[in-house]
This record gives sequence, structure tokens and C-alpha cells, in this order.
Amino acid sequence: MAGDQLLRPVGEPTRRDWIAVMSVMLGAFMAVLDIQITNSSLKDIQGALSATLEEGSWISTSYLVAEIIMIPLTAWLVQLLSARRLAVWVSAGFLVASLMCSMAWSLESMIVFRALQGFTGGALIPLAFTLTLIKLPEHHRAKGMAMFAMTATFAPSIGPTIGGWLTENWGWEYIFYINIPPGLLMIAGLLYGLEKKDSHWELLKSTDYLGIVTMAVGLGCLQVFLEEGHRKDWLESSLIVSLGTVALLSLITFVIVQMSKPNPLINLRILANRNFGLSSISSLGMGVGLYGSIYLLPLYLAQIQNYNALQIGEVIMWMGVPQLFLIPLVPKLMKYVSPKWLCTLGFGLFGLASFSSGVLNPDFAGSQFNQIQIIRALGQPLIMVTISLIATAYILPQDAGSASSLFNILRNLGGAIGIALLATLLDARTKTYFDYLREAIVPSNPQVAERMATLTEKFGNETAALGKLSEIAHQQAQIMAYNDAFHFVGLALGVSMVAILLTKALPAGVKAGEAH
Repeated sequence: MAGDQLLRPVGEPTRRDWIAVMSVMLGAFMAVLDIQITNSSLKDIQGALSATLEEGSWISTSYLVAEIIMIPLTAWLVQLLSARRLAVWVSAGFLVASLMCSMAWSLESMIVFRALQGFTGGALIPLAFTLTLIKLPEHHRAKGMAMFAMTATFAPSIGPTIGGWLTENWGWEYIFYINIPPGLLMIAGLLYGLEKKDSHWELLKSTDYLGIVTMAVGLGCLQVFLEEGHRKDWLESSLIVSLGTVALLSLITFVIVQMSKPNPLINLRILANRNFGLSSISSLGMGVGLYGSIYLLPLYLAQIQNYNALQIGEVIMWMGVPQLFLIPLVPKLMKYVSPKWLCTLGFGLFGLASFSSGVLNPDFAGSQFNQIQIIRALGQPLIMVTISLIATAYILPQDAGSASSLFNILRNLGGAIGIALLATLLDARTKTYFDYLREAIVPSNPQVAERMATLTEKFGNETAALGKLSEIAHQQAQIMAYNDAFHFVGLALGVSMVAILLTKALPAGVKAGEAH
């Protein structure tokens, strides 16, 4: 950040400061919500645009690719344009892109508009994080991070619920129309709350263009590699191999360029800061847990229990709605309990919920997830409010932009890596378990003979009975694979918990003063 934006705020924030922070938080909430809100409606959108399932996956992928490229560019764009100008421009762009998505006439047009929506929305996420650091003094920082936690955990938790309800009752176009009223409110708040500052176009002469290009190409290719790899059988596809190679070479070049410059685009050296480095590891695990859970649960309910979008949304809601009431309480808890221990407890509860989800059977359906979802909802706010404070406690003000970019990139990458691994794990373990079960399905097995007799009587012939038995075995194999997948998420959250335990205690002023 440039000029006086680097100064740590002192004293009480003004009404304009709070309105600016809350407005950009609303923008970040909308940007994160739009990652997940289309998931419940993909079938309807694909049908309207005459797209196949594989083609339709690009509706989400294009958004995520554009978003992850924009996140690290935000700090540089703030220096170049000013926070006010950038925030208003990207907010207006996000609204226009949302409207265009609702009017998309083909798959290609939808992909372009979703990419524009992701690109503009991607700036709002780090802007919310950065403005919390530069607008709010330390004794109000926890309140800011509580608002940021709503964007990071509450938004993806309720995204499928809102998307499913809107699609069932009004049509898929309304998942984009819903952005308009809050978007206009956000722009008004930003225009009022952020002070006018001059642009610094002279920075274009000293801009690290090689860093921008290598970072954009590397992160873009990596995101597509992770999103599409499973669908194309990973290394069996020449496209995926090429994307992985380009991503690796580009990101290695980016790291070398950044480490060799005195004023890099992103200061990667802050990863050596003990608290920031360990919190970044936890942020990766948080991404696996957050996005992995939201990937696995709807898929299980649709695939095994035949739930529709609205029914899935009702189950997910039990993870989302409680957070709305719990997040504001976390800053108050910090008066009595260290953020480090609250964060550790949060990862423990989230991990417990994931392991508890790994006890599925054919009769384990929506209502039985409610208690697990509430445990998950208790854990997530404890993590998201505190982990940002732990990560940034020893970060210098001039590194606020780099810290924001890295922290948000790593959470998103954690989600992308987690979903890619979980999709692959589900396929591989389903095949393994099905082969194991198939070996046990032999006529000499008394239980198999008895089941075959029952099914033959029910369906009228042995061929149909054998087909049904194979279907049952395949479903059992899938359920066991889902159990393994939830255990994997629990292990990732366990690693995150250990990383937080290794961080340094927060400075006395932060611990005692943040929750005032």
C-alpha cells in the first residue's frame, strides 16, 4: 500500500472508516458467495445453455481461475489507482458481470461473464482483509476479523442453500440478480467511506511486469490443472500435463523473481515470519476443510440419498445459519481466552465434525447430519476470526497487502487442492472397495445365496437380481469411499491444529485489547 495508507491506525475509527470496512466486507461476502451459489444450479444452467456436464464445469472453473489471478494483483492496483477508485471500479464491474451472467445466451458467453465476475470479485476479498488492517486500530481488529470471517466461512456455507432455493422457486437467473441490491449499497458505502486519493500512474514505469505475468500464468494454469485434472484422468491427458508443467515453471520463475527484487510485487519473505508461515499452513488446511466439506456433503446427498438442490441446501443450512450468531461472540470470548487456544479449539471441533461424518451407511441421511453440522458451525468461526489475527500479529504495516494476498490465495488453493484430491480419492477408493466386495459375492456364500433368492423372487429373473446386487455393492463401495474422504479432511484439519499450536503468543496489546 502506498503513502499514508501504510501507517497503523491510532485512536478510534470514524463512522466513515466503519462504513468503508463494512461496505468492502459486503463485497467480499458476495464474491465468496458466488463461488458456491451456482453449484446447486449447474444442472439447470447447463440445460438452459445446452451444455454437457464436462462443459458446464467451466462455469465454476472460469470464475475461480480469474479470481485467484486477481487476488495477488490487488495490493499493486491499490498503489496504482487508490483503494477508493479500485474498490468502486471492481464493485461496478462485479454488478455488470452478474447481470450479463443472467442474460448469457450460450456456454461461451457464460464462461466469459463468469470470468469477469471472478476477476472483479477477486479484488474485493483481499481489499476487505487489507482495509481491516489499515483502517481499524489493534483494539478493534478482532471485530473487523469477525466480519471477514463471515465472508470466508458463512458465505460458502449458505451459498448452496440460497442457490438451491432461488433456482427451485424463481429460476437460475435469480442467483445473479440477487447481487444487484447489496452491490448498489456497497458502492454507495465505498464512495462515502473511502477518502479520495490521487492515482500513481508513475508506478507503471517501475512495475514488476515479469512477476505479474509469471504469477498470473502460474496460478491460472494451476487452478485449471486442479479443477479439470480429475475429469481428464490427470497425467493421461496431454492438456493436464502441459498445464501442470507451465504452472510449475511459471511459479518457480515467479518465486525467483520476487526473491531477487528489493521491492517485489508480493513480499514472499513474510512466509519466514513464524506466525504468518505456520498460519499459512493452517490456512491451506482450512481451505481443504471448508471447501472439501461443501464439496463432499452435497455430492453424497445427491449421489447416495437422491436429494434435490433444495433438500441439500436445507442440510447445508445447519452449518451456515448458526455461524451468523456465533461469529460476533468470538471477539468477546477473546477477552478471556487467548486467540491461539480459541483457534486450536476451532480446528479441533471442525476436525471432530469431519471424522464424525465418516461413519456413513445407506440409512445415514440429512437429519442425522444436523448435530455434525452444528459442531462444524461452532468450529469455523473460532478459526476464522482468530487465525487472521495470529497470522498478522507480527506483520509490518507495509506488508499488509502481501499478507492479505498470500493468506487468501493459500486458503483458495487449499480448497482447490483439497477438492482435486477428494474427487480422485473417491474414484480410486470406490473402485478398490467394489473389487473387494465383488470378490465376496460368490454363490457359495450363504448370505449372497439368500439375498439372490430374495431379489430373484422380487424381480422375476436371476439376471435382474444379479444387476441389483451389483448396484447395491457399488453403492456400499461409494459410501465407504465417502467415509475415507471425510477422514482425509479431518486429518488435514488436524495438521492445521498442530501448526497453530506451534505459533508464538500474540503481543500483550493484541491479546488484551483486540476484543474491547
